[in-house]
Amino acid sequence: MATGWDPRAATDPEGGEWLPVLDIPPAARQRRWTVLLRWLLLLPQFVVVCLLSIAAFFVTIVGWFAALFTGRLPEGIFSFLGSVLVYRTRVGVSSMLLVDRYPPFAFSAPDHPVQIELRATPLNRLAVFFRLILMIPAGIINNLAQAGWFAIGWIFWLIGIVLGRLPAPVFAATAAVARYQMRFTAYATMLTPAYPKRLFGDEPAPREAVRSGTRPLLLDTTAKVLVVLFLLLGVGGHIVSGVVDYGDDEKNDRTAPAAASAG
Repeated sequence: MATGWDPRAATDPEGGEWLPVLDIPPAARQRRWTVLLRWLLLLPQFVVVCLLSIAAFFVTIVGWFAALFTGRLPEGIFSFLGSVLVYRTRVGVSSMLLVDRYPPFAFSAPDHPVQIELRATPLNRLAVFFRLILMIPAGIINNLAQAGWFAIGWIFWLIGIVLGRLPAPVFAATAAVARYQMRFTAYATMLTPAYPKRLFGDEPAPREAVRSGTRPLLLDTTAKVLVVLFLLLGVGGHIVSGVVDYGDDEKNDRTAPAAASAG
């Protein structure tokens, strides 16, 4: 069992659907030099994440067949995929400038500030069978939000270098995108039956229920506007990419006959 996530009951204490939780400390000061070199420093981690993702892909296929027949992931598969998810999440959160501490090269890191909480639960076989179709809407939202964030992430990088921290709305909006990606991956790999949701944050909770800077994750108006901006930029990027690709194809179609005639 991997330290950094916690399999428990299927529902929360109030009896509602349990969504995977991402715990990140509140926005704090970061060392400017680590912000400056963040993506360069994370290059070895990106290689590890790539290799783990390849392994997780094949393990997920095996898990899909197992869940289809048994209604749940085998313990070993759940443990491995959960471990990969927490590893990827730590690297992703660091790359998005949410924490200053370097992610460890290990699955188990109980003292690291970034943790996720999963709960091993029974799965609906019909939902497992149609998982690839069911995950398409959430996958589109996740892709747009990620693309939009990375389109202006360099601005947040500059802000982090100048201020030595991310402003609260930027931190909250970025954490919302990171959490949604974690929940989408957990759903796609059948670590949870809960569909990804709450991209725009949670409802306020009593002070005694606050566990971290993202539990609950509260977005003010500025942060919600930023999330909408991420989505719009993601849509715009795909439109521009489609237009460029279409223009290139059209140009190739025009030049091909001319080249054939010249030949």
